Amino acid sequence: MTTASGPDLHLLTGAYAAHALDPAENEAFERHLAACVPCALEVDGFAAALARLGAAQAVVAPPSLRPRVLALLEQTRQLPPRARTVAPSPAGRRRRSRGTRWPRFALAASTAIASTLGVLAYQQYDQASSARTQATQLREQQAVFGELLTASDARVSTTTATTLPGTGTVVWSPGHNQAGFLAAGLPQPASGRVYELWLDHDGAMSPAGLLAAGDGALVLSAPLDRARAVALTDEPAGGSLLPTTSPIMVLPLDASRTA
Repeated sequence: MTTASGPDLHLLTGAYAAHALDPAENEAFERHLAACVPCALEVDGFAAALARLGAAQAVVAPPSLRPRVLALLEQTRQLPPRARTVAPSPAGRRRRSRGTRWPRFALAASTAIASTLGVLAYQQYDQASSARTQATQLREQQAVFGELLTASDARVSTTTATTLPGTGTVVWSPGHNQAGFLAAGLPQPASGRVYELWLDHDGAMSPAGLLAAGDGALVLSAPLDRARAVALTDEPAGGSLLPTTSPIMVLPLDASRTA
């Protein structure tokens, strides 16, 4: 949406938080942001959602990585020095030898780290038979979240769980008719249990996806279709057709924009 003087700055909160504005738009929006409290609150919400999205997919390096990198340092062949057009003096060669020892060591270390990370990534990738499918799904989820966050009508809402520790964030776009959910800090579901998301259509609950962990991101599997809220419950593994427990959290989907 644009006005006679340019784009409606109130609609750029998600794109700004995702660093998706061009320099001129970014500068104009930052001037607007300094005087617009509702937009500042929306930017904070989008920034928190992006942080949760990144944290939900964070991977901790295994303890064995460091000794493997150090062991490879001694086995990694170093590149020869660049050819020089003028032969240096013996003293110059000694100075060059001392001066390039650490850069060459750093190069070897970088090469060894890259090699080790590549081997480690390949091993982890090869160990799980579903790794390729999971990687594809992750890329698709991230792409959809990116579209939702930068949509001109993007919304974001965060709440805490009522009976458990942890928070939930929903990012949605009425224009895209789609929403994404991010969980952070919820306990791992008990054995044989799973978290299930629901869309509330005036009291009628529609299943919208399953979360097997207390930290994660999920694009809702059902369209919004003017739903008034997103709810999360604890259900048997595989999910339920209707909620069997009280909601752990409910996030209203306010269709109006505050600006």
